[in-house]
Amino acid sequence: MASSTCLKYPNFNTMKCLSKRFTPVFLICLFVLQAKAQTIYIENDAISKEITFGNSKMKLTLNYDHQCVLTHCSVNGQEVISRAGGIFTELRSSETSFSSRSLERDPVIRIKEGRFEIDKINYGPEQAGIKETWLFHISDTNIRFSIKRTVRQPLVLHEAGFPSFQFDRIDTWDGAFLGHGGLAWFYLFNQPDCTYGVHTNQSVFWNADTGNAMKINVQAPGQTVAMKYSRSDKDQLIYQVTVAANEMNPRYEKEKRSRFIRGKTDVWDDFTLAPGKYSQTVTLSYVDYHETYGRGDLVGLNGQEVSQLLNTVARIGVIDRNLFGGNSWHTPYGPICLHEQYIAQFAIGINDPAYVSGYQQCLDYYRDHAIQPDGRVIARWAYLDEDAIPGTVNEWGFYEAQWGYLMDSNADFVANVAQVFDLTGDLGWVAGHKETCERALDYLLRRDSNGNHLVEMMTNSQTERRGSDWIDIIWASFENAFVNAKLYYALTLWSRVEALLNDEVKAADYARYAAALKTSFNRPTEEGGFWDSHNQWYIHWREPDQSIHGDNLVVPVNFMAIVYGICDDTLRSHAILDKIEEQTAHEQLFFWPISIFPYAWGEGNDWQFPFPNYENGDIFLSWGCVGVEAYANYKPGLALKYVENVLDRYAQDGLAFQRYGRVNQDGRGDDILAGNSLAIVGLYKAIYGINPLYNRLYLNPHLPEKLAGTRLRYHYQGQRLEIGLSTGRYSIADEQFKVVSNRDFGFDSKKNELSFYAGNAEDISLKLQTKARIELEVLDWNTDQYRWKESSFESLGDINYHLKVARPNSIYQISYGEEQLEGESNSLGMLDFTLKSGLQNRTIIVTTIN
Repeated sequence: MASSTCLKYPNFNTMKCLSKRFTPVFLICLFVLQAKAQTIYIENDAISKEITFGNSKMKLTLNYDHQCVLTHCSVNGQEVISRAGGIFTELRSSETSFSSRSLERDPVIRIKEGRFEIDKINYGPEQAGIKETWLFHISDTNIRFSIKRTVRQPLVLHEAGFPSFQFDRIDTWDGAFLGHGGLAWFYLFNQPDCTYGVHTNQSVFWNADTGNAMKINVQAPGQTVAMKYSRSDKDQLIYQVTVAANEMNPRYEKEKRSRFIRGKTDVWDDFTLAPGKYSQTVTLSYVDYHETYGRGDLVGLNGQEVSQLLNTVARIGVIDRNLFGGNSWHTPYGPICLHEQYIAQFAIGINDPAYVSGYQQCLDYYRDHAIQPDGRVIARWAYLDEDAIPGTVNEWGFYEAQWGYLMDSNADFVANVAQVFDLTGDLGWVAGHKETCERALDYLLRRDSNGNHLVEMMTNSQTERRGSDWIDIIWASFENAFVNAKLYYALTLWSRVEALLNDEVKAADYARYAAALKTSFNRPTEEGGFWDSHNQWYIHWREPDQSIHGDNLVVPVNFMAIVYGICDDTLRSHAILDKIEEQTAHEQLFFWPISIFPYAWGEGNDWQFPFPNYENGDIFLSWGCVGVEAYANYKPGLALKYVENVLDRYAQDGLAFQRYGRVNQDGRGDDILAGNSLAIVGLYKAIYGINPLYNRLYLNPHLPEKLAGTRLRYHYQGQRLEIGLSTGRYSIADEQFKVVSNRDFGFDSKKNELSFYAGNAEDISLKLQTKARIELEVLDWNTDQYRWKESSFESLGDINYHLKVARPNSIYQISYGEEQLEGESNSLGMLDFTLKSGLQNRTIIVTTIN
């Protein structure tokens, strides 16, 4: 600095300036705080008219020389904005632009302890000029940037940056996690002047190589916040926050509802900024990417690849707030398929509470806008209407697909609602979906004209050339095994929800229908079912004339039958899985194809022939979760092989395709699918065995030896857990409790309360209430004996035990060390007793006294 010197003093609570040549108003001045071992500082260079400020993790420089622009920003030492970019407010009309980058006069600076204010930031046309006041409040954890804005006359705006950030390069950050769980992934910004716009109030920009991340949270009471991300013609990353009275609308009629555009950056349509006073707060904070989003120690796998795949590919089906699906926002048409039962399952792998709450809100939106009064769930939403049956597009953009009425949308909506309930445990929320889910299920159940408990499609014959399920250009008709498998899944999930909502009648009705559907599904084709006893697999569909179709080992049909519990015959399931593996290995395919053998001519759209082509034999990764789960229960090593194959392919090409060709296994299609990550979701769900349920985290690993020693960090209903996976020794722990077992179990905890569930028990097997930190290792758990080892790490009074036993109204003996006591179970089979906690290990044995 040129003309004077500033000194930094520890615990300096007042501003000191030393100079002999200038009055204090023009000095270089420094304010420093030492708080919690982190430095907060504000340094004003009145000569160059720059303020440098920040804390130990973030440093910014603001220039106020006839402008008001943040010209530099560094995050944990990584410079992300230099003088080539900046942070500023900016408005553009169709004719001109005006910005805080160009002011007629210098603004007024006021510096106080831990904060400073910049007033009289005046810009824009005189008759409708903008007046702003900026206030920066610096703490050891964040920098709060508040803007107060006055608008004198209405302005019709083409674009608005409230504020706009110009980062140095498009690859400064890998991407930005969005407040609703979605993602702006800059890998997909593969040309200059492409833009993605969304409605969210938060972005977390991250760089996996440096481990640095920057969270930007925007609060604007009474206003709607939108954000857009552009790659400039100079390869900068332009990030712009827009605050408006209403939700922003996409600009271009050709793209209709497009959130992603190419060759331009003005994704949002014009809007009016009304006269008045506005306020907003932009909070900037440093995030340790590896600490916050790290997944633990994934022994035997490339943990960075697992993390990156789940942080990118798995999230790209979130197009915007209220628009979650499996097709990415990057695709030219951006369809959302409501006929995908696995959208909620992404959350198991993504493991971000924002995704769960975002999809919860999305399902509310679907309930209110995508379901007709008769219960029909409209199958799709897209940027464009070109995929729609003419006349079916409603005012919110939902429509029926041109390929046919895709009936699995009804079952899949219900399945996703039930799975989100398991993720949240929010009984009040799921009660708000009760009537709609019943209508959706009953709509399907009414489509059983012959009373055999197999529901029927809108078409009776393949000759009508219309699809009816996710494999939409295969002409599955009448009784469709694909749709009926999904219906069985939805019925079993929803029956349990009805019971929890205390509607035993509906719960019983749905359970009975599911059981009858299962029986019919498993009948041989000669007796009206789907089981081909000659080939030893399930067919795709059958028509009213009893003709059999799709008898070509359709992989999703057979995987779903096994995983959803329709096929509970071990010989059948092993025959199916062995045949799929035999052919997949024979062709040396890196993943399972959609069908092992060809559909017959006429069973699909003409251009799908000859085999293999598209839905007639190509490789779709979206069935990876059910595939991994099917094999994990049989041969976990095979399940792991396909997980590793997907990770290897991700390392090669980023999985940025719709599918892979069967012959050359090359990536095809510009319709990138989030489902390409589902094998990794299967890794979490089936191999690691992580199954979030409404009242517990159920751990049911199928662990190949190669993965032994894995330790996972995992979010579950507001808790940060650590999961340990070693051969024959599994554990879940929070800050107070740890449970260890050699088999599957359920875990739930609250402050001073631990609930243990033996196996997949729905009800609590043992509840502990204590202030002490406890590790509980389950040694034996059966109707004759309950035995566990207990390690207490502090002595904090009593431990109250509530044990579910097999025999109500019976006397039990409780042994611990050399001591014993007796207790009597009540009429519900609960045995309550109390022991002292202490710094000790002890084995507790509970047995009946005959």
